[in-house]
Amino acid sequence: MTLTMYAIPNCDTVKKARAWLDARGIAYAFHDYKKAGADAGKLAAWIAAAGLDKVLNRAGTTFRKLPDAEKADLDAARAVALMAANPSAIKRPIVEFAGGLLVGFKPDEWERALVAE
Repeated sequence: MTLTMYAIPNCDTVKKARAWLDARGIAYAFHDYKKAGADAGKLAAWIAAAGLDKVLNRAGTTFRKLPDAEKADLDAARAVALMAANPSAIKRPIVEFAGGLLVGFKPDEWERALVAE
């Protein structure tokens, strides 16, 4: 199975998710938003698959510090531009795998999707 994790390496949730994968011997590629940026096409596809509210991290410091004008009336296109410019506003981690997409780290959900195959 080919897995790609999109995230920021120093995020505590991402560290837990990486440890979870490592403990199960699941290999993955790691895409670091800070070094490689966030691809607008992927962001749009993730929103189409999982929904804007799931992909956009509204609870994070980065999003909360944005000017109100940037956060108001967000549709998918505006959210993609916002997240591409501010990758820390993307929910972490996002994992693409042959069977679909995982957004955020929920061990039970990951177990069903990645181990039970």
